[in-house]
Amino acid sequence: MTIDYLKRSKPEAEKAEDDAKVRASVEAALADIEARGDDAIREMSAKFDNYEPASFRLSVSEIEAAMQKVSARDMEDIKFAQAQIRRFAEAQRASMTDIEVETLPGVLLGHRNIPVQSVGCYVPGGKFPMVASAHMSVLTASVAGVPRIIASAPPVDGAPHPAIVTAMKLGGAHEIYVMGGIQAVGAMALGTDSINPVHMLVGPGNAFVAEAKRQLFGRVGIDLFAGPTETMVIADETVDAELCATDLLGQAEHGYNSPACLVTNSRRLATETMAEVDRLLQILPTVETASASWKDYGDVILCDSHDEMLAVANDLAYEHVQVMTDRDDWFLENMHSYGALFLGPRTNVANGDKVIGTNHTLPTKRAGRYTGGLWVGKFLKTHSYQKVTTDEAAAMIGEYGSRLCMLEGFVGHAEQCNIRVRRHGGRNVPYGAAAE
Repeated sequence: MTIDYLKRSKPEAEKAEDDAKVRASVEAALADIEARGDDAIREMSAKFDNYEPASFRLSVSEIEAAMQKVSARDMEDIKFAQAQIRRFAEAQRASMTDIEVETLPGVLLGHRNIPVQSVGCYVPGGKFPMVASAHMSVLTASVAGVPRIIASAPPVDGAPHPAIVTAMKLGGAHEIYVMGGIQAVGAMALGTDSINPVHMLVGPGNAFVAEAKRQLFGRVGIDLFAGPTETMVIADETVDAELCATDLLGQAEHGYNSPACLVTNSRRLATETMAEVDRLLQILPTVETASASWKDYGDVILCDSHDEMLAVANDLAYEHVQVMTDRDDWFLENMHSYGALFLGPRTNVANGDKVIGTNHTLPTKRAGRYTGGLWVGKFLKTHSYQKVTTDEAAAMIGEYGSRLCMLEGFVGHAEQCNIRVRRHGGRNVPYGAAAE
């Protein structure tokens, strides 16, 4: 392949050094939370959020007071977004059915889809309070039937964010906390004197939240390993530079380390898009973060053909992939590693992030090679079961099982099969022997 990088992000070694610093900080913080519980949470909240309430959990009256601060238009918009997300999540849930099949006469095998019993949903706050993340995690867990859903978001300007609290409540959260960062996910996963631990953590966050989830994985389940927001635009000459630049910067504004990548087979579009990015950065209110991301994490990759564009996109496995070409459906059929696809110039990542109905918690850092994003199925565990209903089946399966266990040297295993052969098949199989 003849691929030309017209613009490159900073070297991987520098990115790895940044990650190492985050790992050490998170490890120390989680150890402190596990050792000192509520005291550690309170100290971290005071230090990082300047917030020290009597209780981090909101009462019913505090939730109602926060919801009263949301304007009628904002309330209508939140409910509209949740209706779209609920509709798609319900359709996904309906596609997941329990099964039971008779594989042999008298042998029934099946599986049941059982909800995770408790989930902690983290909703980012800080510079950009992400109201939509409450829909994506809390509401989707509710559709899955999770019986205990707790949600946490950091304070904004020293108080609970009214719209986030509203989205959590309308989405189905049973407990709502005002905590941010490592202390929030640590408290939900590890538990404290005042917070019962959960079985699973979900939701996006900054580098510290993502690393905390990574270190807690195993103690609890997580939705996926998520790093900074990534966006890729795959475009040919059917679209213009303004559209490409707008879609790149629309996600680069998330933070200082949000990768944005243009993959194109048009040198003209590539150079015009870079010029258009520079122009838009002169007028974009979020220029501070967007320009830093574009400078250090922006790539422009020039390919010879659509086939090369496809190969590059599948290899990089970006979180958001915006496809604007003369063959969008071809990319849909042939893309296999990504977070979510946004097909055609009428479509955009922002709609997916906020309102259209698909989930915006998606794999980053090439995790799209082995997992999709958050969806209702992430909150369901598929458990198998077996049932033998006739003597004939018990004896017949037992004979095969006995011989296969002895093949591996497992005498005790074989005897589990043999006792069924003796009882239901009328055949005497000596202890420690394989059924013949």
